[in-house]
Amino acid sequence: MTTLHWFYTVNSVKNNQDIPLGPGPVRLAPRSISMPRARILEVLQASQSSETAASIAAQTGLHHNTVREHLDALVDLGLVDRVRSTPIGRGRPSWQFKASDLQTEHDPRVREFAGLAGALASYMATNSKDPRAEAIEAGRAWGKDMVARRGSTKKSQARKRVVEILDHLGFAPQANSRSTSAALTRCPLLDVARKYPEVVCAAHLGLVQGVMESFGAETDSAELHPFSEPGACRLVM
Repeated sequence: MTTLHWFYTVNSVKNNQDIPLGPGPVRLAPRSISMPRARILEVLQASQSSETAASIAAQTGLHHNTVREHLDALVDLGLVDRVRSTPIGRGRPSWQFKASDLQTEHDPRVREFAGLAGALASYMATNSKDPRAEAIEAGRAWGKDMVARRGSTKKSQARKRVVEILDHLGFAPQANSRSTSAALTRCPLLDVARKYPEVVCAAHLGLVQGVMESFGAETDSAELHPFSEPGACRLVM
């Protein structure tokens, strides 16, 4: 672990005692909903707790009444849950809202994909002489294939392209200005990664290396620290 990474991790843990280490699950907004509703849904998905309509309005810049209308629609679609806040004093407690888990836990496509990934990771972890090395190689091939299908870019833009591809895959990366470091706040295979990190996380590192190699960029500095920070994994490039 690098000194910079150790400093970041230790201080993050001190300042975020209630946030578990590692990323959250991927929750995607259906293409059929409007941009304002997708924005509200993203705010709720990123939140560690339920939110009031007022707090959502403040974060999105939308009018309070408009937010309420969108929230009602999202509740009707089953994408958002409405819950009562803890009573304080007299009067009826206010409504709060949180993202529903239905999209990820009960979507059969998500379950089947995760099931296949789990089976492959289990087989590799059990039968491979070096699961990590083989997973990295598989990830490299995956990364190079993604670049081939998306087109080339300048060598100097390789790290930014890595961030773009990770965002496309659902990792929700939060990168620094030079894209040399990024917090991966979501994981599309979170449950499988927790069970077989030596395979899944290694494949994700290989993906990064494969993308960088496609543009002739050095990969020696690429490191992935799984479940190392409150709410994220840390990628260093």
